[in-house]
Amino acid sequence: MNGLLKVPMQFFILLVGVMVFVFYQFNKAPVFFNPLGEEIYETVAADEYRSVEKEYDQLYLEKQSVYALIADQGITPDATANINRLTIKEKEIRNKAKEILKTNLPELETNDKDYVFITFILTYLPKGLIGLLLAMIFSAAMSSTASELNALGATTSVDLYRRRMPGKSDKHYLFMTKALTLMWGVIAIGFACYGTLFENLIQFVNIVGSVFYGTILGIFLVGFYIKSIKGNAIFWAALISESIIILIFWMDIVGYLWLNAIGCFLVTIIALIFQKLSKDS
Repeated sequence: MNGLLKVPMQFFILLVGVMVFVFYQFNKAPVFFNPLGEEIYETVAADEYRSVEKEYDQLYLEKQSVYALIADQGITPDATANINRLTIKEKEIRNKAKEILKTNLPELETNDKDYVFITFILTYLPKGLIGLLLAMIFSAAMSSTASELNALGATTSVDLYRRRMPGKSDKHYLFMTKALTLMWGVIAIGFACYGTLFENLIQFVNIVGSVFYGTILGIFLVGFYIKSIKGNAIFWAALISESIIILIFWMDIVGYLWLNAIGCFLVTIIALIFQKLSKDS
């Protein structure tokens, strides 16, 4: 069910992103989306930043005139060239603004891509709907995090720790489950801190998913459809495949989205080879 529902869900999420992008093509967007950037007005670079904003406002008016011309005459080679030129100029102005912010507010996060959607929500949606939407976002995030940490802690405790440390009391296993849940929480926080090094959160989530999802998909496909492969073969195949995937990603051999297919293929082939070579075959 997760596989069936995730495809339309991901499509809807990407569609929302596309529509917000289209919206800001015809409505004025801030030159910098992170609201903490407004602290620049309290520094000595306030006038310099305002001049960049005026340049950005002038660019917006010029872009709207091009769009109006396209609405009257249709898409022409000159209009396309003008849009491309203005898009490049817009990026230059945004980069100039970020350089001013970085110089005068060194602790400010200048990667503002993750603030685009929240800025749209806070600026254009009604106040009651803003509260409801933010509550839904936080509720979904907390629910997903809680269920994942609980599942990871319980699985690690029951499937790994308890099998290797039998005979302990229930109180001991309960304590270890809590400790392992805390461990996974720390690992999750580490991933979240590492995620700030990427362009945006969506890219980070897709990269992490691509590194691990292919191997997991291969395990499920083998378990469902190739009954002759036993547990030991698929276990070692998964470890080897995941190591190869991490190496491919680290060496940047292919685009990260291809890692899903490569991981699934490697798990299946290596598991078949291991099963043929094992004594259980």
